[in-house]
Amino acid sequence: MVRYILGRLGGLLIAFILVSIITFLLMHAVPGGPFDELKQPLPPEAKANILRKYGLDRPIWEQYLRYMWGAIHLDFGIPFQSPTETVIQLIARVWPPTLQLASVVILLSYSLGMLAGILAALHQNSWIDHTVTAMATLGIAVPNFVIGLWLILIFSVTLHWLPTGGWGEPAQYVMPVLVYSAAPMAMVARYTRVNMLEALRADYVRTARAKGLTERTITFRHILRNALIPLVTVLGPQIPNIATGSIFIEATFRIPGLGRFFVSSTVNRDYPMIMATMLLVAFLWGITYIVSDILYTLIDPRVRLTGRGNP
Repeated sequence: MVRYILGRLGGLLIAFILVSIITFLLMHAVPGGPFDELKQPLPPEAKANILRKYGLDRPIWEQYLRYMWGAIHLDFGIPFQSPTETVIQLIARVWPPTLQLASVVILLSYSLGMLAGILAALHQNSWIDHTVTAMATLGIAVPNFVIGLWLILIFSVTLHWLPTGGWGEPAQYVMPVLVYSAAPMAMVARYTRVNMLEALRADYVRTARAKGLTERTITFRHILRNALIPLVTVLGPQIPNIATGSIFIEATFRIPGLGRFFVSSTVNRDYPMIMATMLLVAFLWGITYIVSDILYTLIDPRVRLTGRGNP
């Protein structure tokens, strides 16, 4: 397993470098720049001094190497939008609200989604199954900002039960959590239902019933354990997406989080902030896939990380 993890970390490093190169080239390929005269009229001398200060007057390849050398030493530069702090300080300031929201969303959507999918599979073609399927379809099909506007209209404008937005009070968590959980919960429910139905029809389930095992034992010891294996592949990578925030939800409910600030950075061409955020997302994705592969061995001992031997 150690050799496997080291190999995956090496692959993660290669992917990390490729993401940094592609992101860096795309940023500079777009016409204009962070100090474009159309947005911020400046005398030529002043603009030249600013470009020299941030190293933007140097060739692209040199800018990239200088940035990556700083990134290796955990120096991601100074954000153009907030020059009084570093990129790390800025991320440390805006990421906690996103992580607080994401932790609740992951716990709620994964637990309730799995429960709904299990109930739908165990009661196939019943009203429970039809209800879960319909709700899951709506959760995936309807955009989350549309659901957010509906909730604001009902609970804030009409009933006056909840605030329209903001962050810090317990009541301000309710609607963002519900909206953000809709799509992940629907996805978890649908995949859990499909995997459970496949496991229910497997030969080892019929064998377990023939041995006289109870349905409770068969469900939790055999069916659910085998149904979790495909779920790890599909649902694990969704965690980085949730943990890095959603611009629509954070903008709709006025949450000062990382997702909202990342979009503003792309609009304002804040190169250091864009690079740091993309590298953070790439790192989280890579680590998530490695953890997902390791979880295979815990759920199903037949899986071999080295790829050798019989399954």
